Amino acid sequence: MRINKFMLPGVFCLVVMQSALAHGPTPVSLQRVPVPPVPGLLDGSDPVVVNKTAAIALGKALFWDMNVGSDGMACGSCHFHAGVDGRIKNQINPGIKSSKPSGQTFDTLPSGSGGPNHTLTLADFPLHRFIDPADKFSEVTFTTDDVVSSAGTFSGTYSSSSKLTGMNDECVRSADPVFHVNDIGTRRVEPRNAPSMINAVFSHRLFWDGRANNVFNGSNPWGERDTDAGVWVKVNARSAVKQRLHLQNSALASLATGPGLSDLEMSCRQRTWSDVGRKLLLRQPLQNQKVHNQDGVLGALSLSTHGNLKPGLNTIYKNLITQAFNQKYWAYNGIGQFGAPPGQVPYNQMEANFSMFFGLALQLYQSTLISDQAPFDLSPVDANLRPTWVGLGKTTTEIAQLKRGSNLFFNNHCNLCHTGPTMSLAAVATNASLLVPTPGKTFGPAATPIAYGPNAFGIGSAAKVAGMTQYVNVVTRDFNSDVIPKLMDLGYTNTAVDDPAADPGLGGVDDYCKPLSFTAQYLQYLQGNAAGVHDQAVNKIRACDFVAGLAINSSYSDLYYFTADDGLIADGSREGLLKDQNCADIALAYTPSVATAQSALSGPKMAIATKAAFKIPTLRNIELTGPYMHNGSMATLEQVVEFYARQGNFQNDDLHFNVASISSSVNSTANRTDLIAYLKSFTDERVRYEKAPFDHPEVIVPNGHIGNDQSVLLGNPLNGNLAQEDKLVVPAIGANGSATPVKPFLTTAP
Repeated sequence: MRINKFMLPGVFCLVVMQSALAHGPTPVSLQRVPVPPVPGLLDGSDPVVVNKTAAIALGKALFWDMNVGSDGMACGSCHFHAGVDGRIKNQINPGIKSSKPSGQTFDTLPSGSGGPNHTLTLADFPLHRFIDPADKFSEVTFTTDDVVSSAGTFSGTYSSSSKLTGMNDECVRSADPVFHVNDIGTRRVEPRNAPSMINAVFSHRLFWDGRANNVFNGSNPWGERDTDAGVWVKVNARSAVKQRLHLQNSALASLATGPGLSDLEMSCRQRTWSDVGRKLLLRQPLQNQKVHNQDGVLGALSLSTHGNLKPGLNTIYKNLITQAFNQKYWAYNGIGQFGAPPGQVPYNQMEANFSMFFGLALQLYQSTLISDQAPFDLSPVDANLRPTWVGLGKTTTEIAQLKRGSNLFFNNHCNLCHTGPTMSLAAVATNASLLVPTPGKTFGPAATPIAYGPNAFGIGSAAKVAGMTQYVNVVTRDFNSDVIPKLMDLGYTNTAVDDPAADPGLGGVDDYCKPLSFTAQYLQYLQGNAAGVHDQAVNKIRACDFVAGLAINSSYSDLYYFTADDGLIADGSREGLLKDQNCADIALAYTPSVATAQSALSGPKMAIATKAAFKIPTLRNIELTGPYMHNGSMATLEQVVEFYARQGNFQNDDLHFNVASISSSVNSTANRTDLIAYLKSFTDERVRYEKAPFDHPEVIVPNGHIGNDQSVLLGNPLNGNLAQEDKLVVPAIGANGSATPVKPFLTTAP
């Protein structure tokens, strides 16, 4: 049941609201859920990619290749452990996203040490503690804005790199002013915890703050926001021109172009994607890393044989690109117009377009990393789409526990954020596509297929309770912890993990000082300021699909809702195309007039909740993907449940109502055990044992430095002022997987 909460003037009845929220959408099986389509990528008369198989092989090689980084960092260096980072040494950032001075200094953690080259233990977690763990208003016994994340690069200023050999770029390196032990430089650490790349293809935007745009422009993460972005296209033998690229549902490609040039993650400063292309194109992929002869994608290209694993593939990157991509992006022979590094030969077309090749190849590879065979996915479902757990070999006792855990999940409204097949509202386009009525089309377990349409996530159009409809609505209006309606980006919430000053999250800005938030842009749309809308999805927002309405076409006065007395217009009337199709209530298909919106900008009717809001993560494989939260502040699922049972850590105006409505009873020993058992049902055993498609080449990961957080050994070959390193060898795994399962964070050293 969905209640028209906006119809109640003034302060709303919390009892009525909680009754409505007892219902809502359900997580459903990921089986047979299609990857969001990318028009023009593989289809049409002139696609960007002409050989998908070659592109996937290219993407897998590039994802795991340590040569991509300036000093041995691969994308896979932070995603080798069930899609996340399992390292425990030199994994702390001081909180550089913080607006406070403490963001530049390291704190002593509860174990008695911390900072660069510290080895994490369970004693360090959680990073925010109360004298009564069930009461966030009790005395705080420890807090820090330090972040547990992933060690990346030493950085430095880029100079050059070899086209054929040598892993490390030539960079001017020195000890970092923040990341060092006794003035000896250590590797820098990212400011946010690395989320899993498994199932990431379903997210509408990526990164914790959504900065990896849904639209890939071929150059960087910023989509249409970068008006200079584009790719070089061969017109004829004598000319190539730069053209805009606009590939929708390509947040993974947008994301891929970020870390490779980040001086925290993988790169020296001032390096470009053309430089990376020049370094790699003539090289053997994975030339320094063993590739299993039974690798599910790269096995046929590997030089390995049974019992004799060897590094590299039997080709070069240039060949894979020419096989995979339309020749108009690489076949032009001229040089000069694509730019040039200082004092060197100008770039060619293939080098100039390397950001596009890299981004799209990684996207196509990661599109294969779908974990849809967890017990949750394989179970038949009942009439309410809840798993029955029948036929999975579970005992009566186990089934009873899973059902109790499921009830706790729903009764505490976890389903209002973690829902749909990916268990996240952030999968906006995927969720919307399954809600489109499509006769004869189903998804989910074969025994009990689920029909596409408004009841795909629960009977009675249950998805609408969480703001999901068949329309790709990137903004909603929902309630904060004080039951005040505020505009929010769908799929991004403030859960009060940290002090809002510690990290702005979605409330931040991009490289052009434009807001990351779609909500902030929607305010500009309402005011008639087209120049303030940088993402076209904002122009398609439907007010009638909001959880709590924005405007109601009725004559009365209200503090939080626009009404006819304020001055309304039909939603979409400015564009000449009304947005009133399939509305739950046609009276909600209205927005304030431009003049009304302008006059109300600073009032409660236009209030937004974006500060310290972060992407709602998937719950899939959650038992293996610690540490948890954007700041890595919790080590175990028990700590996560305890956090939600106390309704967050920091009371603030943007805290989401769903967190504020969770019952403390969740944290009883019995209930916590049941809920965690349910969460563990989302683990795909192929992920646990690294079976295809989750197999991978060898990757040698920096694993802290020789010594500890008090002293390190001087004399890294890269520079005499840098610390020597420990290394973690993650072995090459074939399609049949490993005999050793991936363990939860800190269960054992990775």
